[in-house]
Amino acid sequence: MREDFLHYVWQQQYFDKQALRTHTGEEVTVLHPGFHNTDAGPDFLNARLQLGEVEWNGAVEIHLRASDWRRHQHQTDARYDQVILHVVLTDDQPVLRTDGTPIPTVALAGRIPLDMLHTYQQLQAAPPATLPCAPFLPRIPDITRISMVDRALLERMERKAATVQLLHQQLDNDWEATAWHVLAAGFGFRKNTEPLARLAKALPLRVLRRHRHNLLQTEALLFGQAGFLSATENNTDDLADEYVQKLVTEYEFLRHKYALENTGLQEHEWNFLRMRPANFPTVRLAQLAALLHARPLLFDALLSAQNVAALEQFFSAKSSAYWHTHYRPGRAGNVPALGRSSMHLLIINVVVPLRVAYARTVDQAEQVEAALHLLTQLPAEKNHILALYEGLPFTQRTAADSQGLLMLATAYCQPLRCVECAIGSRILRHNSVLK
Repeated sequence: MREDFLHYVWQQQYFDKQALRTHTGEEVTVLHPGFHNTDAGPDFLNARLQLGEVEWNGAVEIHLRASDWRRHQHQTDARYDQVILHVVLTDDQPVLRTDGTPIPTVALAGRIPLDMLHTYQQLQAAPPATLPCAPFLPRIPDITRISMVDRALLERMERKAATVQLLHQQLDNDWEATAWHVLAAGFGFRKNTEPLARLAKALPLRVLRRHRHNLLQTEALLFGQAGFLSATENNTDDLADEYVQKLVTEYEFLRHKYALENTGLQEHEWNFLRMRPANFPTVRLAQLAALLHARPLLFDALLSAQNVAALEQFFSAKSSAYWHTHYRPGRAGNVPALGRSSMHLLIINVVVPLRVAYARTVDQAEQVEAALHLLTQLPAEKNHILALYEGLPFTQRTAADSQGLLMLATAYCQPLRCVECAIGSRILRHNSVLK
């Protein structure tokens, strides 16, 4: 058993409260269980309890064993002096505040309904890479599943938006610079997200803005700061290419002009392994350069686009002719343009979080809804995580569905946080033991 199950049992008061007494024999009446505290300190705050003849207001701390109090060093932490009741499964040791006064303890062993306990154990015992609640799902109302996926979708987008908001603060509240950083990371398409994020830091938007009208110079800045224009013993022939030589010449001039020495990346920091040439970071850099060249105001365009079609048009900027026939500097090969599926990933991972972050910053709730509506215009994604939900009563028609299910899987199902999920809670509440 995990402690979160006892949190759930206490919060919902799913235990036998008849003749409930502390370890010293005082009768306990729960007037209010308190509010779950997700920050540091006791587990539940502002609880109201009657112990014997006296009503108390304060905190409740929950452990599987009373001895966990000392193991967690609560006896030396003044934040826990406000605890008025210690709720445990097993009472194996008295507990004290920092001043040495005892804290009343209640043991719930034998008071939790057996059906609920067995159901919880069954959920927790699910094999890896499976959905714990799958056997129970036919008994769960559609509204419960749908509302939980919707909640998970909002949590996922809020989490992504919080990262964007933090970046926005670090960039002196400049939304255009924020859009550049988020867009650059997005063009990494997971395998190269981290190096592209570092490239955005190594290449300030103010420098790119001055040369965005010249595609060759924009490419030179990106490829140079990415480390693809530096000579090594392995790429001498590649850099002899006439077009690449132009990039090298432009970059050397701009590098000195803007004092970019020692701020860029090196070629070995990029991932090429097990990737198709169309996904190589060099191809993505060429596409990003074309976008910067063709779209002078990134943030305004991404914020004002009314639908997916407008955003697809935004992302359709064509890279220079050289990058239609080369996938790395000096290496020939046919390269397709940025595909619709890639555009859709950029809308999901860049545009929507950026717009949600902006809406939260300016306190415009309707803009959050508008941003999430974009996801309903996109087809659902497909990957090994979402495959877990195929054949089960979950809808997977749009990106809103798949993004919600991804959050459900990674934040609830895989870490077995069943008691914090509306679906798991309903299963436990109805004691639905699978026979």
